Amino acid sequence: MEHMAWKGRIKPGCKAEYQKRHAEIWPEMVKVLKDAGICNYSIFYCNDELFGYYECEKGVAYAEKVQAESPVVDRWNEYMKDILELEMDPVTGAQPKLEQVFRLD
Repeated sequence: MEHMAWKGRIKPGCKAEYQKRHAEIWPEMVKVLKDAGICNYSIFYCNDELFGYYECEKGVAYAEKVQAESPVVDRWNEYMKDILELEMDPVTGAQPKLEQVFRLD
């Protein structure tokens, strides 16, 4: 199983709205993530900075491909852009991968 980590930033004053939108995540968005083989997904917050981590049962490249081809993900990104700042990789359409430097199993 491959791992993926990403970072982002919540726009100032938008933490409560960010939390609300994730508490009400669309069922179709959850389905896309699961179809992409994504599991054990967590997002952490500190001082407007976000750190996301998930595991990819079918590999990171597959997860990126499924998400990049999904109109649901496009709609979600559009829905979130007023409260979220993300750097996106123009090749994969996903957040750039963070380099893993340590892992304890």
